[in-house]
Amino acid sequence: MQFVDKARIVIKSGDGGDGHASFHREKFVPRGGPDGGDGGRGGDVVFYADPNMNTLLDFRFERFYRAEPGEKGKAALSTGKSGQDKVIRVPVGTLVRDVETGRVVADMNRPGRAKIILHGGRGGRGNARFATPRRQSPQFAQPGQKTLEREVELELRTIADVGLVGLPNVGKSTMLSVLTSARPKIANYHFTTLTPNLGVVRRYDRTFVLADIPGLIEGAAEGAGLGHDFLRHVERTRMLIHVVDVSGSEGRDPIEDYRQINEELHKYSARLAALPQLVAANKMDLTGAEENLAAFREAVGGDTEVFPVSAATVSGFDALLDRVLRVLETLPKTYEYEEEEIVEGQKYEPGFTVEKDGDVFIVSGGTVDYLLDTTYADDEGSMRRFQQYLIKEGIIDALRKAGAGEESTVRMGEWEFDFIE
Repeated sequence: MQFVDKARIVIKSGDGGDGHASFHREKFVPRGGPDGGDGGRGGDVVFYADPNMNTLLDFRFERFYRAEPGEKGKAALSTGKSGQDKVIRVPVGTLVRDVETGRVVADMNRPGRAKIILHGGRGGRGNARFATPRRQSPQFAQPGQKTLEREVELELRTIADVGLVGLPNVGKSTMLSVLTSARPKIANYHFTTLTPNLGVVRRYDRTFVLADIPGLIEGAAEGAGLGHDFLRHVERTRMLIHVVDVSGSEGRDPIEDYRQINEELHKYSARLAALPQLVAANKMDLTGAEENLAAFREAVGGDTEVFPVSAATVSGFDALLDRVLRVLETLPKTYEYEEEEIVEGQKYEPGFTVEKDGDVFIVSGGTVDYLLDTTYADDEGSMRRFQQYLIKEGIIDALRKAGAGEESTVRMGEWEFDFIE
């Protein structure tokens, strides 16, 4: 399966169903009252952390995810059916980021977690709701709340307790294979590993999740060699095992390798640089490793814990694993990102503007759209409500301030009428 850890999709909650305008009709009841029902509520957009998923590949083939709209209201005071929620399943560890603001709106960091990202639109009220002692036969109903689309970015960040970091071909994948039941691709060339691999380490009666992070190179913090793609998977780990080829089998200096990787971690994130770190001096079975180990320990200082190991001969890991377990006991749980609520857009955003085009005053905005959609020109009661709404929302005062006078022309959408004091 192809590993994809980043994708952009468009989501939309369901529109609310329109209210219904009707009147009760029954034999011997010639003038039944209004009985239009309310519209149903639109479906929500819900993200769900699915433990059975490990890639965002599916989102490369399907980009739009829309919840079901609510049904329209019906006669006999029947409310329309609410729309079905749109549940979007993502791998555990996925961040949902609002593209417009760049903010994290959901951190799907626990298996089975569900979070509503967009709420469905409210259903419109039927004409029975507008009946009053003075307005006994309203001919109009309220439209449902219309929702807007949002673009979000999905970013998978591997959830593991311990991350293996180091330059390419230092033996990280081999270590993962001997410590866990994971079977990553292993070969003697750089960048054999191109995706994070996870495995569960069992030590005595305890377990922890170990991640093999693809090899980093110099400049990784600036994106060199897929650096950003690899480094993001280290961010959630609670501690690091820094693997170095202490034998220098490829002609590299293990001391310089160690400093280079730590520099890249520091450049990318201060939090990564501050994570507890143990050093696994790998390939101790090769010639020259013992001499290099002594020089390495002297160079990095006594505060850095170095554990000589050999993944090839599966030796030296007992002390390393015991120390990992002791360190994990002192650390907080997996890092969680702070969430912010997404700003949900609606068709009827409150507000209006008044502009002048020649001798015509143009009033527009969400308040105006709502008013026009809920007004019926052939209904006297609806038109009275229209006039009252103009005063209540301050549209009349705004027109006066803009210079509108007796018989000035006012345009709202497709409606045009004279301004009369």
